[in-house]
Amino acid sequence: MNLVPPTVEYELLSPLLIVLGAAIVGVLIEAFVPRRGRYPAQLTVAVAAQAAALAAVVKVWLDLGDSVGRTAVMGSVAIDRPALFLQGTLLVIGILGTLLIAERRIASEVDADDGAAGLDAFTPQASAVPGSVAEIQATKAGVAQTEIFPLTMFALGGMLLFGASEDLLTMFVALEVLSLPLYLMCGLARHRRLLSQEAALKYFLLGAFSSAFFLYGIAMLYGYSGELSLAGIGDAVEAGTGDTTMALVGVALLAVGVLFKVGAVPFHSWIPDVYQGAPTPVTAFMAAATKIAAFGATLRIFYVALPGLADDWRPLMWAVAILTMVVGTITAVSQSNVKRMLAYSSVAHAGFILTGVVALNESGLSATLFYLAAYGFSTLGAFAVVSVVRNAAGEEETDMSRWAGLGRRHPLVGVVFALFLLAFAGIPLTSGFVSKFAVFKAAAEGGASALVIVGVCASAVAAYFYVRVIVLMFFTDPPDDAPTVVVPSSLSMAAVVVSAAITLALGALPQPLLDLANDASQFVR
Repeated sequence: MNLVPPTVEYELLSPLLIVLGAAIVGVLIEAFVPRRGRYPAQLTVAVAAQAAALAAVVKVWLDLGDSVGRTAVMGSVAIDRPALFLQGTLLVIGILGTLLIAERRIASEVDADDGAAGLDAFTPQASAVPGSVAEIQATKAGVAQTEIFPLTMFALGGMLLFGASEDLLTMFVALEVLSLPLYLMCGLARHRRLLSQEAALKYFLLGAFSSAFFLYGIAMLYGYSGELSLAGIGDAVEAGTGDTTMALVGVALLAVGVLFKVGAVPFHSWIPDVYQGAPTPVTAFMAAATKIAAFGATLRIFYVALPGLADDWRPLMWAVAILTMVVGTITAVSQSNVKRMLAYSSVAHAGFILTGVVALNESGLSATLFYLAAYGFSTLGAFAVVSVVRNAAGEEETDMSRWAGLGRRHPLVGVVFALFLLAFAGIPLTSGFVSKFAVFKAAAEGGASALVIVGVCASAVAAYFYVRVIVLMFFTDPPDDAPTVVVPSSLSMAAVVVSAAITLALGALPQPLLDLANDASQFVR
C-alpha cells in the first residue's frame, strides 16, 4: 500500500498558523518565564501575532487575484474571499478584545476622583476556591492573571479555522478548539466568582449539547453521501442518490449544532446567564467573535453543501429566524440588567443575521458578512463601556436603574454607549442601519419578504428598549450613591475609541467595506 503524504500549503494557512503558534508560545511563557515578566511578554506576543496574521490575510487576499479561491491541506480548508473576510474581521476584533483583556489597572492606581474600583477583571488564581485563603493571599500579592492570553489565542485560532473549513470533520475539530478555551475563560472573573463559575459550567454544557448534535449530523450526512467534504455532499445532494430521509435528519442535527453556537431560539436559554457571569472583557470577545465564526460556518454549510435541499431547510430557518427575532426582542424589553439586556439583544441580532442566510443568494452572503463585521465592533465596544462602570465595592454596576443620570455625570461615556445602542437599533448614520438594510434587501430578493416584515417590526420594538437606556442615562436624575466610571488605561481606551469610530464610519461611509463584502460573495467549491 502506497501512503501519500499530505500536502500543506503553508502560505495560504499562514494567518491560522501564526495565531496558533503564538498560542503555543504563550503556553511556554507560562511555563518558563518568571511571573513578573509574563504579562508584558504575553501581551506583546498576542498583539504582535494577531497583527502579523492580519497582514498575512491581506497578502493572501491580494495573491488570489481574480480567482474565487483555493483549497488547502488536501481540500479540508477553503481559502476563498468569504473565509479571508471573516478571518480579517476576527483578527481586528481579536486585537481589540485582547486590549480589553489586558486591562490590569488596580485600585491603588486609581485616583480618588475616579472611585476606589480597579479594572482588573480576572481572578489572580483560577484554581483557588472562591473566598479561600489561597485566593486572598494571591489577591494581596498582586498576582496578575496571564493564562488568559494563550487561551484567547487558541480560541481565536479555532474561530479562524471554523469558518474556513471545507469538510465537516475539520469543522468539528475547529469547533472544539474554539470552544474549550472559552469554557475556561468564562470562569475567571475576579468578582462574583461563583456566578462566573456557574456561567462556565453552563457554557460547557451548552457547548457539549452543540457538539453532540453537530457530530451526529456529520455522521448522518456521511452515511447519506459517503463524503465529509462540503462540495462532495453538495454533489451528492444534486445527484439525488441515497436515502433523502437520512440527509434531512443530518441537516436538522447539523443545523441544531450551529444554531446553538449562534444563540438562536430555542437554543439560547443559557446564553444570557453566560454573558452575565463571565468576565466582561471575555463576554465582549465571545459575543463578537464567536457569532462571526459560527455564522461563517453556517453560511458555508448551507451555501456550499446544502443548497440542493433548500426547499426543505429554508422553512426551518424561517421559523427559527422569526422566533429568534421575536423572542430576543420581547425578552430584552423586560430586562433590568445591562449585560442581560445586551445578551438578549445579541439573540435578536442572530435572528436578523439569519435572514441573510435564508436569502441563499450572493447578496445574502455579502450582506451577512457586512452585518457580522459591523455588529462585532458595536458589541465589543458596548461591553467595553459596561466594564468601566463600577460601584463603591469595586464591582461592575450592571443594574440598569443604577445607570440613571450616568450620561449627565460622565457625558463622554454616555454618548459612546448611546452610539452603540443606536447602532443596535439600526438608526441611520450608524453601522446597524446599513447592516439591517442590506440583509433585509437580500432576503426580499430571495423571496423572503414576509421575513423582512417581521424583522422590521422587531427592529421597531427593539428601538424602544435601546432608547429607554439612553433616556435613563441623560434625562433621569441619578441616585445619591450613583456608580462611578473608572478611567481605563490606554489599552481599553483604544478598544472603545476604535470600536466607536468604526461603528460611526460604517454608518456614514459604508461603501469600502460593502465593496469588500461584495467581492467576497462566492465560495470556492
